[in-house]
Amino acid sequence: MADKDGLKVAKDYHTEIPFGNNSAFYVKGANNLDWGMKKHLANIFDPKSGNTVMFAFDHGYFMGSTAGLERLDLVIPKLMPSIDCLMGTRGALRTCVPPENRKAIALRVSSGSSMLNDDLSHEVVAVDVADAIRMNADCMAVQTFIGADGQLSSIDNLSQVINAGFKYSIPTLGVVAVGKEMARTSRFFKLATRIIAEMGVQLVKTYYFEDPDDPNGFEEVVAACPVPIVVAGGKKLPEKDALAMAYKSIQGGARGLDMGRNIFQSPHSVEMAQAIRRIVHEGYTDKQAYEFYQDAIHA
Repeated sequence: MADKDGLKVAKDYHTEIPFGNNSAFYVKGANNLDWGMKKHLANIFDPKSGNTVMFAFDHGYFMGSTAGLERLDLVIPKLMPSIDCLMGTRGALRTCVPPENRKAIALRVSSGSSMLNDDLSHEVVAVDVADAIRMNADCMAVQTFIGADGQLSSIDNLSQVINAGFKYSIPTLGVVAVGKEMARTSRFFKLATRIIAEMGVQLVKTYYFEDPDDPNGFEEVVAACPVPIVVAGGKKLPEKDALAMAYKSIQGGARGLDMGRNIFQSPHSVEMAQAIRRIVHEGYTDKQAYEFYQDAIHA
């Protein structure tokens, strides 16, 4: 029984002050989601900038040992201070990421292809929602292959994960895959990102692009997508070019960057991650970020 001795009478109701938690949620498209979904999204997207620095190291799920990621246990810890969200497989996370870290987790849940296949578009849902819950994942990442031979099965995979995510309040990250034969046009990205968003994901990962036939194409992709877009870094670029792409992405309305290879394959990965973070959260231009990078590596 509760101890009633010394019990004070409640009286500080502040009736003259409006309810304090009455503002719209800051993540695009998430205002009508439940508290659990919003909490996961708040773990991913910084409340001050509204943006995220995601770090993908899930390449091994179809590429095996990848240049720059040979020793995940050594690579990941040193990059963590500059990262908001770690995107990896359950195997990599459980074995190589210290559980006491405070970073958001984007858990790769689709799989089924390898670099030995000519067609990578046929995947399955390889991780069920129960394991995502056990790993305290903040979102579940599913590869989608719009326009490829495996389009139907990948949309089915996405639908299964979205349904499970709504049941247990875990967001779904839809990842736009672009095949070798697929043209990176404004038309394709408008189609792919909108289809994925309308399936019910809470965030979309896609690529920055410049289409000479549609100069405002990327901005229009962002505007037409009702959830936040996180831009994938793609293949390794020279650091100056990667920072320029990062800046253009954020200026174009992207809410995050997932610069995997452009960080872990950089000869100065820690400094590159720090430079990316300054673009995403501190408003640096690409020139300012590159100057920071140069100063940092020559300090």
